[in-house]
Amino acid sequence: MSAAHFLDTAGAFLKTGYRYEREPYNFTDDTDDEEISAAAAGDCEDEDGAAYAGDVAETGGAAYAGDVAETGYCADAGDAADDSDAADAGAGVLEAIAADIRACTGCGLCATRINAVPGEGAEKPLVLVVGEGPGADEDASGRPFVGPAGQLLDKMLLAIGLDRKKNCFIANVIKCRPPKNRDPYPDEAAACFPFFERQLAALNPPLILTVGKIPVKTLLGTDEGITRLRGNWKSYHGIPLLPTFHPSYLLRDESQKQFAWEDLKSLCRRLAGIDADYAAETAELRKARNI
Repeated sequence: MSAAHFLDTAGAFLKTGYRYEREPYNFTDDTDDEEISAAAAGDCEDEDGAAYAGDVAETGGAAYAGDVAETGYCADAGDAADDSDAADAGAGVLEAIAADIRACTGCGLCATRINAVPGEGAEKPLVLVVGEGPGADEDASGRPFVGPAGQLLDKMLLAIGLDRKKNCFIANVIKCRPPKNRDPYPDEAAACFPFFERQLAALNPPLILTVGKIPVKTLLGTDEGITRLRGNWKSYHGIPLLPTFHPSYLLRDESQKQFAWEDLKSLCRRLAGIDADYAAETAELRKARNI
C-alpha cells in the first residue's frame, strides 16, 4: 500500500509538478513475503563534440519540423522545496526498474547474458535516446553504448549540446544481448517492452531519439525501413520522436554521417524551441554550426 502511494505520488509530481490526494485503493497489503530485481570514427579530443560536427558534410539546414507547443509546467512557489524530494523519488523509481531488469528471467536471453543493461543518464532528461540492444561491450559492462558505436554516439550528442551525464538518458528496447548481436525474437522483445514503458513513464522526456531500425519498429509498429523513416518526426504516446541511423551503421558507412547530422540538427532546433535553458546554453554552439 505504501509503495503504491509512493509511486503514484511521485509519478503525478514528475508529470504535472503537483501532488494530489488519491482515492482509496481497492486492495490491502499482502502479508506474504515476495521477491522484488572498430574504433569510433575519427579520434576526438574536443569534448564539446566539434570533431563530429566537423567531419560530416554540411548539406544545408534541414527544414524545421513544425512549431512546438511549450511543454514546461508551472508549479506553485510553495512547491519549490519539494524539488529535491521529487528528484530522489525519480531516482528511486529508476533504480527499482533497473533492479527488476537485472533479475528478469522472462525470456531465454537471461541464460546467455553476462549482464542485463537497464540504461543510464539524467533523471530528468531533455532527450531519451533509444537503441536496439546491448552488444558485447555492453553485455560485459552492464552499461549502454560503451563500445565503438557508443563512443560515436557520445560525439554525436555532444555536437548538439547533449550529454548522458547531464541532460539525456540512454536505453535499449532489449535489455539483454541477443547471441551474436542478432535481431531479437518477438518473445524477447515482448518480455522487455514493459520495462521500457516503465522507464518512459518515469523519465517523461520532452523528445525521443531512436537509433537504428529495431527501436522505431518496436515503438511505432512499422516495417518501413530506417532509410525512409530517418529524419521524419513521429509521435509516441504524444512525445515527438525522431528516428535516425544507428552509430554502428555510420561506422560501417561514413557517407551516411551527413544525413545523421541533418537529423541531429533537426533535433537540436526542436529542443531549443521547447526548452529555454537548453536554447540559451547552446546559442553559441548553434550559431557556430549553423543549426
